[in-house]
Amino acid sequence: MAKGSSGGNNALARPMKPSAELAAVTGSDNIARSAVVSKMWEYIKKNNLQNPQNKREIMADAKLKPIFGGKDKVSMFEMNKHLSNHLSNP
Repeated sequence: MAKGSSGGNNALARPMKPSAELAAVTGSDNIARSAVVSKMWEYIKKNNLQNPQNKREIMADAKLKPIFGGKDKVSMFEMNKHLSNHLSNP
């Protein structure tokens, strides 16, 4: 059986509506959860927001702080939980 054969029930590929806070990083168009994570990492790396002593830790700047529930830093695993709070069905 081929992986990813049509079915369309892959939750990571389903387009979701980003919150206003998340749209500041990803854009306001509906976007798949997998693309949200990619855009977040693109933004984190571009703005040098990984803790140099602990690469699994992400430092929040003004755009990321509202996404991270007001926290100054989160782990990369925690980030996905916060992203879920900013995605809704279109």
